[in-house]
Amino acid sequence: MRVLVTGTDGYIGSLLAPVLAHRGHEVIGLDSGFYLDGWLSNEAPTSATTIRKDIRQVTEQDVRGCDAVVHLAELSNDPLGEHNPEVTYEVNYRGSAHLAAVCKAASIPRFVYSSSCSVYGAGSDSLRTEESETCPQTAYAECKILVEQALLAMASDDFSPTVLRNATAFGPSPRMRFDIVLNNLAGWAWTTGEIKMTSDGTPWRPLVHVLDICDAVARALEAPRDCIHAQIFNVGTAEQNYRVREIAEIVARTFPDCNLALGTNSGDTRSYRVSFDKIHTTLPGFACTRDAALGAEQLRDLFARIDLSPDQFEFRAYTRLRQLKHLISTGQVSNDLFWR
Repeated sequence: MRVLVTGTDGYIGSLLAPVLAHRGHEVIGLDSGFYLDGWLSNEAPTSATTIRKDIRQVTEQDVRGCDAVVHLAELSNDPLGEHNPEVTYEVNYRGSAHLAAVCKAASIPRFVYSSSCSVYGAGSDSLRTEESETCPQTAYAECKILVEQALLAMASDDFSPTVLRNATAFGPSPRMRFDIVLNNLAGWAWTTGEIKMTSDGTPWRPLVHVLDICDAVARALEAPRDCIHAQIFNVGTAEQNYRVREIAEIVARTFPDCNLALGTNSGDTRSYRVSFDKIHTTLPGFACTRDAALGAEQLRDLFARIDLSPDQFEFRAYTRLRQLKHLISTGQVSNDLFWR
């Protein structure tokens, strides 16, 4: 299968491209290149040959000849989305809808979209299924829902969109991110010996290892059409619905002599538990095989191998919002996130 993956120079994409290639697929990348400074280690295979382009500028010529498109390339978390909601809507919603429309016009039969469990937002402790009411708390989550709706409305005999609502990712990647919860806590534990939380840790967060996300994408690409056509799947496993303090405790146990201090209330209203029954019963061959304890151990071992320093951990390129603020303030990209 010839697969175009957007966001191949990102946290997930830099791992997904070699995973798909190893499974026998021909992979082409497309990425704007905002995070090229953030290469933490050389412990993964080389990524795919990548087209340098913004998703808002993709044409039929860019995608023609592909059997599938996997779309990862958006402004990639809640704080970044809130920094400039108008641009977030322009990139994440309108850009993604444009990409999907181009793919449908070019007769690309499969489109796998990387959404997020953040669409569930806030509410009770009950498990959220794919049919549950969504409750987005941020522009990022609102855009995810809008793209999902646009994709499902495009579904036809010749165009099969699949939505993967990923739990919060964790684990090592060559294009590392330290602005997601487990990775962030691990970085603090290694570089300072302390985890100082701003909240009391009671909110719920489902987690999923980045390589399990890659496996879900691969399975969605390879599954029979009737399994994935116009379907939404929560990606994760029930055992990894954690309270944030439990994630912190796992990290603290993994890093020797790490002290953990809980806070009171950070003002973050997001809290959700998620059911993952559908993906495990419907998507052939899928299973989550890596838990938070393993992820913390992998990060500890990686930090030891590369001797991660405080300066590296706090380097702007490993935090999406800091990197984009840097590119804008130095005049490298415009306020609407086009390269100058």
